[in-house]
Amino acid sequence: MNALELTMVDLLKDLKKNHGVTAVKAEFEAEACRLNEVMRLKDVASQAGLGIILKVGGAEAITDMYHAQHIGVTGLIAPMIESAYAMRKFLMAIKTYFPKDLQDYIHFGVNIETYLAYQNLPEILKEKQLFLLSSITLGRVDMTGSLGISREDINCDQIYRIAEDMFGQVKKKGLQTTMGGGIAKEAVPFIRKLVRKKLLDHVETRKIVFHLPKALAGMEKGVVKANRFELLWLESKRQYYSTIYHEDETRIEMLKKRVNTI
Repeated sequence: MNALELTMVDLLKDLKKNHGVTAVKAEFEAEACRLNEVMRLKDVASQAGLGIILKVGGAEAITDMYHAQHIGVTGLIAPMIESAYAMRKFLMAIKTYFPKDLQDYIHFGVNIETYLAYQNLPEILKEKQLFLLSSITLGRVDMTGSLGISREDINCDQIYRIAEDMFGQVKKKGLQTTMGGGIAKEAVPFIRKLVRKKLLDHVETRKIVFHLPKALAGMEKGVVKANRFELLWLESKRQYYSTIYHEDETRIEMLKKRVNTI
């Protein structure tokens, strides 16, 4: 491991010990991670004793699901589930493409992240194979966007009411709940209200998953550390690809001179 990655490992150990962090996240969806990047991130997470959760490209992103098995993820999330049919397709994919031992080992979940999905949640939760899931996540950024609400108002009363009702429905099905999007110090009162009502189990930033209520005591510091981890990760990526970019420069210049002599 390079120096940046070793720093990332130390930071993850701190987050795990002092801030209730349980996993690191990667995305083939919005983040557009490459396979080699996810495998490297998994190595970093493993050194800190943490699992890795992968968000795939969709409800039936089969190649992504095969990659997830190859990587050895501990969690797999399908984004943008907006209908009972989309949920059914994802559950069928789990049954079809994951052997039974991995169905039991991997924590499967879905994202509810638009108002349409929220409206359809009662039907979505009626799916017969729902027992294959471990959790359902509210994606607040897309939820606010789908309602025409600005990101600055992500902690408004309307979004809170949606979160409270949604998590109440999910809890009745025996599933865990997660919330992502706009997880900063301004979100702490929003989070505390949900935790007091025993409705929220996890919150997540782009790269880090916090377990509640343990994470609440130092939430503000934990979020700053999570952002620092993401910054280190991006710097590590930049360093890696910069090295690749420059490694053939001498050969390229030599070949240009040869070609230009013709």
